[in-house]
Amino acid sequence: MTNTRLSLTLGPVLYNWPVSRWVDFYTRIADEAPVDRVCIGEVVCSKRKPFVDDVILDVVDRLERGGKEVVYSTLAMPTNKRETRDIGDMIQAGYQIEANDIATVHLLNGKPHIVGPFINIYNEDSLALHLKLGATRVCLPPELPLESIRILANGNKAVEVFAFGRPPLALSARCYSARARGIAKDACQFVCEAELDGMNVETLDGVPFLAVNGIQTQGYVVTAAVRHVDALRDAGVVSLRLSPQTCDMVRVARVFRDLADGNTTPQEAGESLSVLHLPGPLSDGFLRAVPGHSLAELD
Repeated sequence: MTNTRLSLTLGPVLYNWPVSRWVDFYTRIADEAPVDRVCIGEVVCSKRKPFVDDVILDVVDRLERGGKEVVYSTLAMPTNKRETRDIGDMIQAGYQIEANDIATVHLLNGKPHIVGPFINIYNEDSLALHLKLGATRVCLPPELPLESIRILANGNKAVEVFAFGRPPLALSARCYSARARGIAKDACQFVCEAELDGMNVETLDGVPFLAVNGIQTQGYVVTAAVRHVDALRDAGVVSLRLSPQTCDMVRVARVFRDLADGNTTPQEAGESLSVLHLPGPLSDGFLRAVPGHSLAELD
């Protein structure tokens, strides 16, 4: 095992949390969570963005005073001129940007930035292109197996891996949360606020297998890469991403910090996570190149 210190990134809140909960969450993260950087901003649906516009600068200030590097995450699927203009305004303001759509990479025009897990990077040529276009760090899509991550991370010191949270799988122009209630997308009444970790989706046999969050499809399971942290470090990965859920994310961050620093075992880390109020069972199948919902036994 190498001595390289893995950094921790807290990804953006992907759900429509009430403003008070959103502010309280980041306040606690600023004061208590051992993460190095925090991604903040609306990634899934621009209609949610105005709810936090009046508080986001105060939250950013609190995070920075707490010693966190703050990154602005952009929409994963901008669909109109207003959304594109808003992204352009953030870039022009000089904020550190995480691009979640190739259109944002184009708007950045070579400026240093981070690439989020919503941009598909599956091979060395794609990664090399994004690094050439200004990416300083790339969070790979969550479905990549460890062997592919090892190939991509080899020697470039820019690769981040999705290590905790419901994995983001797909986006659609259709709002599933509204449709499930027979409501049109344009008159959605923000019903997605009812499911703070996404709405579970079951098969016809009643087996949960996905979650939907507005226009986003996620896995029902909760990715937990505790068994693979040493292997990811040895592969050249520089950062682990923790995606917010309603469970105790400060505790999650402490578990991964202890694990990355060698102060706990994968078995202990898995047990610590499993007793939290998680929206689904833990999984690590993608990293093992098997069905993503599965979890390896921890020795």
